[in-house]
Formats: sequence, C-alpha cells, structure tokens
Amino acid sequence: MDLRDYLRVLSRRWRVIAIVALLGTAAGILTSVVATPEYRATTTLFASLQSGADTSQLIQGNSFTQARVQSYTDVATSPAVTKPVVKALRLDMTPTQLAARISAEAPLNTVLVRLTVTDTRAARAARISNAVATRFAQVIRELERPEKSKSPSPVRLTVTQPAAVPPAPSSPNTALNVALGLAVGLLLGLGLGVAVETVDTSMRDSKALAECLEGAGGPAVLSSIVQDPRAVRQPVSLRDDRHGLRAEGFRKLRVNLQFAEVDQRPKVIAVTSPLPREGKSSVSVNLAATLAEEGARVCLIDCDLRRPSIAPALGLVRDAGLTTVLVGRAELHQVLQSAGAFSVLTSGMIPPNPTQLLGSTYFGDLLHTLAEQFDHVVVDTPPVLPFADTAAMAPAIDGYLLVARAGRTSRSQVVDALRILQRVNVQVLGAVLNGAPARGEGEAYGYAYKYRPKQSAKARLTALVSSRSAAGVRSRGPAAKGHGAPVPVPVPVSAKTRP
Repeated sequence: MDLRDYLRVLSRRWRVIAIVALLGTAAGILTSVVATPEYRATTTLFASLQSGADTSQLIQGNSFTQARVQSYTDVATSPAVTKPVVKALRLDMTPTQLAARISAEAPLNTVLVRLTVTDTRAARAARISNAVATRFAQVIRELERPEKSKSPSPVRLTVTQPAAVPPAPSSPNTALNVALGLAVGLLLGLGLGVAVETVDTSMRDSKALAECLEGAGGPAVLSSIVQDPRAVRQPVSLRDDRHGLRAEGFRKLRVNLQFAEVDQRPKVIAVTSPLPREGKSSVSVNLAATLAEEGARVCLIDCDLRRPSIAPALGLVRDAGLTTVLVGRAELHQVLQSAGAFSVLTSGMIPPNPTQLLGSTYFGDLLHTLAEQFDHVVVDTPPVLPFADTAAMAPAIDGYLLVARAGRTSRSQVVDALRILQRVNVQVLGAVLNGAPARGEGEAYGYAYKYRPKQSAKARLTALVSSRSAAGVRSRGPAAKGHGAPVPVPVPVSAKTRP
C-alpha cells in the first residue's frame, strides 16, 4: 500500500480509527487512575581520596576515584547495605524487597553517586534514601580500608545533597500515559482500518463497481447517485432540488441509457438489485421522473409483489393496481394513477404466487400494451438473489438495470446477480451505484455544488414557501391516508401528464 491507499483508509475508516484511539486514551487515563502513586527521593554523595599532597597525586587520586565509583553502584543494593537499613528503620519489607526499590548511578567523568529510593510514601522514601546513603558510605569505607590495618580508608563518601520529601509523586505520569495510549490507539486503529479495508469486498465507489463488472464481463456503470438524507422525505429528487447532485446523477443515467443501445433503444426497462434495501425503488421512481422531464410519456410499474414501496413513497393508492388488472377485476385505464409528470401502476394486492403471476403471458401482454401507449416503461422488480420473480418476467423486458448500494453490496453479490440476469438472455443495460459518497466520486461533485443558477432572495423565499405548502397538502390529502383519489403534484408546464 502506498500513501494514497493509507489516506483512502483514513477517509473511509476514520470512525474505527477514532474509536480505537479514544479507547487507547481512555486506557491511559484509567491506568493513571488505578495505579498506586510512587515517590522518588534521591541522595547525592561525593567520593574523594583523603591522601595526596601535591598536584600530581591529586590528579591520580581523582582518576582513581572516577574509576572506583562505577563499581560502587552495585554495592548500594547489596545485603550489607539493605539489611541494616531494614533493621534500623523497622521496615515492613525484606532486604531483597528494599534492594528492588533502590537505584544507584554514577555519572561518567564525575565522582558523584546518586542513590534513589522509590516508595509509596513520600516521607518514608526520603528517610530510607538518607539511611541507605549513610550505610552505603560506611560499607565503602570498610571495603576500601587496607586489610589488617588500623589506618582510615583512603576513600571517603560525603553526602552533598540529602534526600528531601518529594512534593509530588513521580508515577503515574498521567500525561505520558495518555500520550502513549493515544499513540498506541492510533496505530491499532490504523491497523484495524487497513485489515477491514482489505477484507471488505463491498462496492465503495463507482471505480470498484466498474472493475467488478469488467472482471465478470458485465456492462458499464451508467451513473452514481450520491447519498442524500433528504431522499427519505422527498423521494423524487427533481422536486427537491432540480440542480442538486442526486438530480444530476439521474439525468446522467437518463443520457447514458439513451446511448446504451443506439440501434434499438429499450422501452421496457426493469430496475433490480441483488438484495433488498439497496435503493432500486428509489432509482425506479427518479428514473421515471427524469425520463418524463424531457416531455416523454412514462409509466412506472411496481412489480415488487414481495414488498411494494412505490405507492407509499408517492402517496398513491396501492390496493388497486397490477394484480387487479392481471386477475381481471379492473381495466388498465381504471387503475393508472398520476404522479405528476408520469403515470404509475401500483402493485395492487399482494398475491400468494408472485413468480407465476409475473411469468405469465397476461403480464407480458400487459407490458406490451403499456409499451404501445407510453414512450418509456420503468419496472420496479424484486431483488434478484432471493427471488425468481425478476428472471421470470424476462420475456417481457427489453433490458435490466442493476442497482448496487455503496458500502453494502459485495463483489460476489454483484457477480451472482449479473450471472442470473445473463442466463435469461436479456441484455443488462448497465449498473447504477446508489448511495455513493460525494467525496469518493472525484472532484467533479465538489464543483457541482457551486455550478448552479444564481437565485435572488425573493425567488428562494417563494420556492421555499411553495415546497412547504405542497408538502403540507400531500400529507393532509386523502391519498396519504389511502382514501379517494391522489392529490396531483405540481409539475413543470412542459411536462406531459398521462392520466
């Protein structure tokens, strides 16, 4: 992985990295809270020779002392020092335990020895440090005294800086623990993000979907529809923001579909997806609205007889629709409803045998009739992988449009759905990536935010009041409750409405 790949992991998995980093920081704080405070008290001793009258002897003595003090540090933790200290201070520890709390150092090119004692009590740490220094000086004098001689030891250790009671604990170091926890958390989070990114086979952007389709011998990606939280409240993007990113994404889909088959343009287009909840119904609705934007006669059919969603999304009556016509209880013109610029044939009552119904000749004749009356027929179908409904209606379809959900649909699911559609000998016109991240689709989307018509303050206020008024009428109208005729939605003057 290069730097660009790591930056991509950071942009996609920043939540995981942030959570792990916060956990590491919390672990550092918790370590500081639960740790027992420890205090360090240090005593400094000066080593010197008691003999030497002239300068040369003093220089030799200084070199001798510097060489000897390096060995004195090991004596500080010997039983000869610790055992008398434990007995004299009546400490509740063994000499070995006391030795573990003593550290001695002799800086190079000096004749100083620093004895440091660590303890859970500040005053006791200072008292033990001073006692160890005193006993340490006595042991060194005894070791340096010539054997069987009553003369004093040539080496003398003098306390130059006795240990004082430390005002604050030396550990735990809260700042250091928090910094280490944050650093370790960031590293672990980055590693976890890289691991998740490696095993994640979902379609993250249109490039990944295009590579997947190319490897499986499938069609091209016709458009990417960016994620927009307003799509739940306003399913038709053209009515929400005519110049928004979602609306432009569906216009791009319309244009690419028109050039998918130049010789014989498909009239009956089935929109499907590998699994549920991938946005095929939203793509169907907006594709119908975008095709009707040019003035074409468009009919949208809800053929998802497993979980129909077109009627509630557009505020239409669901009980009378496709199944009502197929069982002979109503004529086609009696159940067609208007959604503004295009007509809608809702699902009707959910039948017990949707696969047989959609694979029947009656359904094929119905689509043929609609194809003669309308310029375009958009069919919202059930998901491909769980059900056989989509493949069963293949003889009546001119082409399929496969919808994949960014971050949800996996590579294997796209390939399996494509294989099923290819086996029914009906052309797959292209694929659509739904819910794509705006930042993950290149710099063109960032430019699209700014490239829109300038609007005066008065026009913006008028558009806002009109949209809220229309939304209020639709929510209070009889169609919202499923009673009576649907309330027409205002559309542009140039659009044709098919009753």
